[in-house]
Amino acid sequence: MAGREVIVLEAEAGIGEHTSSRNSEVIHAGLYYPKGSLKARFCVEGKHLLYDYCAERGIAHQRIGKIIVATADDEIPAVRSYVEKANANGVTDLRWLGIEELRELEPEVRCVAGFLSPSTGIIDSHGLMLAFQGDAENHGASIVFHSPVERGAVTGDGIELAVGGAEPMNLLCNTVVNSAGLFAPEVARKLVGLPAAHVPPQYFAKAHYYSLTGRSPFHRLVYPVATHAHLGVHVTLDLAGQARFGPDVEWIDGVDYTFDYSREPLFYEAIRRYYPGLKDGALSPAYTGIRPKISGPKEPAADFRIDGPRQHGVPGLVNLFGIESPGLTASLAIGRYVSAMLT
Repeated sequence: MAGREVIVLEAEAGIGEHTSSRNSEVIHAGLYYPKGSLKARFCVEGKHLLYDYCAERGIAHQRIGKIIVATADDEIPAVRSYVEKANANGVTDLRWLGIEELRELEPEVRCVAGFLSPSTGIIDSHGLMLAFQGDAENHGASIVFHSPVERGAVTGDGIELAVGGAEPMNLLCNTVVNSAGLFAPEVARKLVGLPAAHVPPQYFAKAHYYSLTGRSPFHRLVYPVATHAHLGVHVTLDLAGQARFGPDVEWIDGVDYTFDYSREPLFYEAIRRYYPGLKDGALSPAYTGIRPKISGPKEPAADFRIDGPRQHGVPGLVNLFGIESPGLTASLAIGRYVSAMLT
């Protein structure tokens, strides 16, 4: 739309085959992220943009709301801290709920305190990606599948990329946006002329999701207090009303979507803290996903990292690292930011 000639290089056979299609499909409100962080800024801005975009394009979504709960008295300070962070981030629609109201809203949830986030929602992530693809192609972009970036070099004329696949080619570009998700650090390391100090470490945090068999007893999303560096095993609903639980965290060495069935007892234990009515045998394995992490298992969760020429000194190059949750919610805001960096 800015008048550029755009080619989207996609290593896979279709769009969004990794993190974009293996997540909770939640439109986040912006509750958990430190004030001033890119995650906070882009989540809050992106949430509004995304709701408007879904309405304009007819993308399936629901502003279903979620409750965040403490299951014990020692978790109440953490729940209060979420409200404080949210207020600092400009999220002002949260509402504390009394115990009776909590029981009325979600009778099956056991907790001692909680609040409602009415602007949290759910979305058809595949419908969203198809709309993005359609918008790009309708404005003249070419999306080329089976086209992995094998290597690249910064030259005096621009950035030259060697593209693999069935029909290898070289492309000379004046602008390169590396938004390769899980593989963004790997792509960046292939660019000769980009100093290695500007490529962060690469970590993979695997997540498992289980579906609840039968009818869901929940009417909205339910989130317990977060554990270290992730939001814990929570309840999400899909647009058909099916409940699913996840994600957990399993640190792995690479991309592996194999389902680890041995984790099932841990799910039952975590879920029954706030849903004691969960019956044995009610969980069914659903799917796995992987977070594109740039911080390790013993480190605080890193912010989004979006590096342009001011950061690394390479004209026309933008690297997007660590775009995990709330990346889906933030996607339109991130797009605006990257576009502005290149003007």
